[in-house]
Amino acid sequence: QVQLVESGGGLVQPGGSLTLSCAASGKILRLNDMGWYRQVPGKQREMVADIGSGGNIKYADSVKGRFTISRDNAKNTAYLQMNNLKPEDTGVYYCNADWIVLGDNGVYEVGRSWGQGTQVTVSS
Repeated sequence: QVQLVESGGGLVQPGGSLTLSCAASGKILRLNDMGWYRQVPGKQREMVADIGSGGNIKYADSVKGRFTISRDNAKNTAYLQMNNLKPEDTGVYYCNADWIVLGDNGVYEVGRSWGQGTQVTVSS
């Protein structure tokens, strides 16, 4: 149906920047909400940022003013620009997307997909 592939993670020093990308592929008719989540060992996966198809945006309080989410609907891609990174931003970042596809039987199908995750490590 819809596959998500993240890229852009890595090791960065505190105060540095990274940009994550999430590319969706498949027989996509529409992508609705796209979001970035973060997970660290022993904790639940938490929402970092979310962007609707119309551009409405939500951020976790911990990243407001430092992270920027955006999307390119023509490319079915979402981005997360992360600035002034802190050690507590370390974790595996997952992308997700709510989608509508046209199934092989001609029926619309809706669902949600997750990417495989990309590691972000902020350390000196």
